[in-house]
Amino acid sequence: MNIKPALNLVSDRLHALPLVVLYLTDGCNSRCVMCDIWRSPRRNMPLDLAERIADECADLGLRWLVLSGGEATQHPAWSQIAAMFRQRGVHVMLLTNGLLLQKQAAEVIASVDEVIVSLDGGTAEVYHAIRGVDAFDLVLEGMQAVSKGGVPVSTRTTVQRANFRQLSQIVDAALAHGAARVSFLAVDVANPVAFGPRFVGDPSLAVTGGSALPNPAALTAEDIAELSLILDDMTVRHAPHFAAGTIAESPAKLRRVLVDYFRAVAGLGPYPRPRCNAPHFSAVIEVDGTVRPCYFLPAVGRLNGASIRETINGDAAAALRQAYRAGQRSECERCVCPLYKGPRALMRM
Repeated sequence: MNIKPALNLVSDRLHALPLVVLYLTDGCNSRCVMCDIWRSPRRNMPLDLAERIADECADLGLRWLVLSGGEATQHPAWSQIAAMFRQRGVHVMLLTNGLLLQKQAAEVIASVDEVIVSLDGGTAEVYHAIRGVDAFDLVLEGMQAVSKGGVPVSTRTTVQRANFRQLSQIVDAALAHGAARVSFLAVDVANPVAFGPRFVGDPSLAVTGGSALPNPAALTAEDIAELSLILDDMTVRHAPHFAAGTIAESPAKLRRVLVDYFRAVAGLGPYPRPRCNAPHFSAVIEVDGTVRPCYFLPAVGRLNGASIRETINGDAAAALRQAYRAGQRSECERCVCPLYKGPRALMRM
């Protein structure tokens, strides 16, 4: 066991950095309604920056790397970058929309330890409406190819008004095509900095005064009541999957992260209090070296001369960690994707 990650929790200085999310590119071949990153000019992380990060993160005790973006598999050297980290003993996860999984199956099988696929529909029609591309079958076939090659596959679904009635269908489709685990989270309609420069120029997607204005992705009060009944049915229909952890969240957690969240967005109750300490063991590094504590919090520096250790322990980073621990960050109050690790879990990372 390594005690350094656990020491992070007793101060605002990071002694180790067990988890990094690496944005390899701003480019994306999906056109998702809930993400604006595909509207931005494409930038790819330079290979020399990726190699520098790999070297520095090895010194910081990196154990887990998530390749993300944009769509990571659109970076021309993504598999080479994955190899850099695996050669240093890092567990590499590919977070992908799955559009290139089938085409790049051999590279994926040879390059990563785990694949996480965004699967936002249980039918081709709903998938197309949300993701902006007609690729439902292609994604499922890619999942199956990679899974047969020995790489564990899980799915993550962003639950929103267009797909909340298909939760059971999504579970069935994912498990039938090689997924070992299925996970759900609510669509984020409250944070303007995550997943591209969101809500810009579109007042229907804006955030004011800490609450979201009417958003086409959010659920109405009537939808929320229906979602509650759907979760009742899932609890019975998928009882074996909940018991085995094949559905990552328990029925109680799904009610909290979906029903309670959408109730809060609709002004019908408080936001569920998330349990999260991600800024104390993780970082997001963007294509130009910009560093964030997580997807949803603002940048604390950039690797333009400063080392990763200096950046994650700089004044801005320390102040942000102090603020979120004191409950002073509104982004954390409305977070759809909290991540918590206790001392024992961190020592195993």
